[in-house]
Amino acid sequence: MITAWFPLCVGAALACWPAAPDRLQTVVEHAATQSRVRPPELWRIVRWLLPAALAGLLAGVGGAVAAGVLTLAWRQEWQAHRRANRDLAMASHTATALRTMVAELRAGAHPVTAAEAAADVVPAVSADLRALAAAARLDGELQAPAVPELATAWTLGRRYGLPMADVLDAARRDAEAGLAYARRMRAKLAGPRSSAAVLTGLPVLCVLLGQTMGASPLSVLVESTPGQLLLVVGSVLLWAGTAWCRALTGRVRLR
Repeated sequence: MITAWFPLCVGAALACWPAAPDRLQTVVEHAATQSRVRPPELWRIVRWLLPAALAGLLAGVGGAVAAGVLTLAWRQEWQAHRRANRDLAMASHTATALRTMVAELRAGAHPVTAAEAAADVVPAVSADLRALAAAARLDGELQAPAVPELATAWTLGRRYGLPMADVLDAARRDAEAGLAYARRMRAKLAGPRSSAAVLTGLPVLCVLLGQTMGASPLSVLVESTPGQLLLVVGSVLLWAGTAWCRALTGRVRLR
């Protein structure tokens, strides 16, 4: 009897043997990551589909399509605005980093030390500046996606033995001139962009005005098939107008 129980106990112990700690930890971390990542992604999708769903309930299929197209137009405009602000901020950070490095080099600092000092002054591009300093210290290839002007000027000065302060100062002047030009053009384009925004919202205001005056355009757009088609065609034309205005004003690039 004892001989029979022993292999049974050993088999049960092996069957209940826990998984390796690293494997279990990986499973737990993966589950925690999924629980952290999926809800924001789901909410991002729902946030952009919610206007179309609400419009579909209130105005039918044509209203849902029109709301989806207008939501797409608004999202593209918002992304273009964020991209323009990001480019302008990055140009300002580049000019500040070059100015700091030139000042440090004029004071007699080594380029690596000057880059580390600029990294402390401009935290937004500190990772690229420290990577440049580490690459220069190891005599490697200088690459910096955030500050390509600095990497190019540094490579040029190191390759041809040019005074580093003079090369970086020329890059600084170029960066500051480009930044000033971008700011002037942005101020000059504020008027056309405002006019485009007013013209884009004008059809909606006209529909609301007609509804206030008793012409009942909403009932025509919602309850009739031609009205549904007009909703779709009008929203597509509004999206095309915003895309065209964005293409015209987006030709003025900083880089």
